[in-house]
Amino acid sequence: MNIASVIVDVPAKQTDRAFDYKIPGHLAGVIQPGMRVIVPFGPRKIQGFVTGLKTESEFSQLKSIAEPMDLNPVLNQELLSLGDWLTEKTLCYKISAYQAMLPAALKAKYEKKLVLAEKADRVALPEKVQTLFENTEAITWDEAVKDGTLSLLQKEATNGNIDIIYQVKERVKKKKVKQVFPAADRNGLAEYIEKLPANATKQKEVLEYFLQDDSPIEQKELFSFLRITSSTIKGLIQKGLLGQKEVEIYRNPFGDREFKRTEPLPLTEEQRKAIIPILNSIEEKRHGTFLLYGVTGSGKTEVYLQSIQRVLQDGKEAIVLVPEISLTPQMVNRFKGRFGDQVAVMHSGLSAGEKYDEWRKIQRKEVKVVVGARSAIFAPFENLGIVIIDEEHETSYKQEENPRYHARDVAIERAGKYKCPVVLGSATPSLESFARAHKGVYQLLSLPKRMNNQSLPSVEIIDMREELREGNRSMFSRVLLDKIKDRLEKKEQIVLFLNKRGHSSFVMCRDCGYVINCPHCDISLTYHRFNQQMKCHYCGYEASVPNTCPECESEHIRYFGTGTQKVEEELAKVLPEAKVIRMDVDTTSRKGSHEKLLDQFQEGHADILLGTQMIAKGLDFPNITLVGVLSADTMLHLPDFRSSEKTFQLLTQVSGRAGRHELEGEVIIQTYTPEHYSVELSGEQDYDKFYEREMMVRKIHRYPPFYYISLVTVSHEELMKSVSVTEKITQYIQSRLSAESIVLGPVASPIPRINNRYRYQCLIKYKREPELGRALKKVLDNYQHEIAAGGLAISVDLNPYILM
Repeated sequence: MNIASVIVDVPAKQTDRAFDYKIPGHLAGVIQPGMRVIVPFGPRKIQGFVTGLKTESEFSQLKSIAEPMDLNPVLNQELLSLGDWLTEKTLCYKISAYQAMLPAALKAKYEKKLVLAEKADRVALPEKVQTLFENTEAITWDEAVKDGTLSLLQKEATNGNIDIIYQVKERVKKKKVKQVFPAADRNGLAEYIEKLPANATKQKEVLEYFLQDDSPIEQKELFSFLRITSSTIKGLIQKGLLGQKEVEIYRNPFGDREFKRTEPLPLTEEQRKAIIPILNSIEEKRHGTFLLYGVTGSGKTEVYLQSIQRVLQDGKEAIVLVPEISLTPQMVNRFKGRFGDQVAVMHSGLSAGEKYDEWRKIQRKEVKVVVGARSAIFAPFENLGIVIIDEEHETSYKQEENPRYHARDVAIERAGKYKCPVVLGSATPSLESFARAHKGVYQLLSLPKRMNNQSLPSVEIIDMREELREGNRSMFSRVLLDKIKDRLEKKEQIVLFLNKRGHSSFVMCRDCGYVINCPHCDISLTYHRFNQQMKCHYCGYEASVPNTCPECESEHIRYFGTGTQKVEEELAKVLPEAKVIRMDVDTTSRKGSHEKLLDQFQEGHADILLGTQMIAKGLDFPNITLVGVLSADTMLHLPDFRSSEKTFQLLTQVSGRAGRHELEGEVIIQTYTPEHYSVELSGEQDYDKFYEREMMVRKIHRYPPFYYISLVTVSHEELMKSVSVTEKITQYIQSRLSAESIVLGPVASPIPRINNRYRYQCLIKYKREPELGRALKKVLDNYQHEIAAGGLAISVDLNPYILM
């Protein structure tokens, strides 16, 4: 096997196939499928992935692999074939699929250097270029940019006087520490101590230390333990009494935190019923997808933990996905507490180096369980026994750039290969998953009651239109304010939630709650401040903002939006004695700040936790007895057919934070549309009723789960170009599909211009269209040149979660 098939790091149609490279003699037996290598490609050297080995090639003249970048393959055989599946399912390039499976630290960076060509005559070069290369053979690209000589250098490169070299640079180094160990035996050390002069006390101390304990010790530790400096050690190393070596260690993202070991809890009758089918599927090595549908606080995590325990007994591995937001210290504690060092954790709060180390633990089979956000689904395990996706309805499981995969689909695909179960857990499952469970595609497991039979919190819905009519112009209703004061007196804690997702302004009447919708699409019109127009981002319908409400003729009609800082200021005015912790993007951007703020709240340093999305999930504090939702409507009127579903899920999740322990919980939801079914039913925490209502709406308007949808977005700096390309694409796709499918467009994107690029889109709704994938691939291939030139951008999402 002296030839390797390599996918090179050039994401383009022409290079989206394996290229053959000769394996040079000295690398024979070293190169294996799944390794990254550096290969010559055109004039430069780039990275590539080896996908296979063979003995012959149809090409006679082959270039050789320059060098390997890994000692062991970074992708195993199963992940390589998963790459093929991803390419087909998301229409991405193979190289993008492979890159997505690796931690950021392993994505190679290229360092560009400029060197004088061999034939270049230094003297004939322009003076500025001469001074650049005065004392050096090569300068970095950054230096050239900084000096502003790039155009000059470009000219010289065209004349052949300067070459550009691409050097592949590893992004991350392994962390190493120096260790000191005795190089002589005990007798040798004892003899030398005898010979030491009386004033060499430090050397004596060091040698006596190693006489008692001859195991290697980290140099830094030895310094602080014996209060010595490096010169003491140096002298002893030179005399051959001590040795020194560099040892690779893992970065520890948890510092010296101790995790208290926990034991499995006795299961309730309901938990037992739910876990049996999962355990059976593990025993019988049978692939199946289970939807664990349990109210907030019903003990889903314990079912996960005990299923994983069963898998570990078989010597197999487990992947647990949780939404980025709820990767809280609490979640990590639960898994670390039960499985100790067998757990690796991967989330965005870790540095690139820490992520890389956690990934290497998995690759080296030093851990059996990985808990992480979306990309942890690609953990390089080779003996998977179960995949668990908690809060499966979360949209963050969908990746929004290439490859546009959904972690749930990848989980089901991988589990199919390993013949093992996938467990999807949620108190408010996505409509698609619940519909699949109803059809028997997934198996439904229910946990309808909270642990120790606690009641769900009581929910009161406050109509903010009434408050306004009665002269209350503040953002807090009188009921909420009274209840906050009451909790402050009782020294109980409060969570205030501001629903800020999607800051798209909609136009609403503050007297009757009427929101202006598109007559054709049943979706709110978006307010555009610059031209005072309202527009539908599905079909393009436009209207100007009326001066009075079309429903009740009130003049209180205006657009909406408010932020956490504003709420904090208002709280300080009305409740100066309350201590508030604010959690939003601004206060949690520093590493570890998320954890710090939650710890402060848990220890009782604040009365009120005020925040956005990130406080809606996974929090479990015994002292929270009141949850206030300040604005239930902001998501309801987003131009997105899933807006009712997202609102219901969010309100139910937030309500689930109250009264999880001994103390009773209460929830206050403030809204301008109390009669909307998603607000009303989240108050009753009645998912089944919501599911029925929402399914009717989806059926009428032909949306998932009744139809699949795909979205093509085109952007270009010239408006007319984006319109005409989108028009051609729409017509072409329509001609390739059956009459049952619906192709809408071209229409301006909900965000019609980003970075001075105009965006247009086309939405396809369909049931079964075997030709669609090929047609969309053809579209991408057809515009390949224009895309490569950078003028045109076309993105295709076969299962969009954001229609913006």
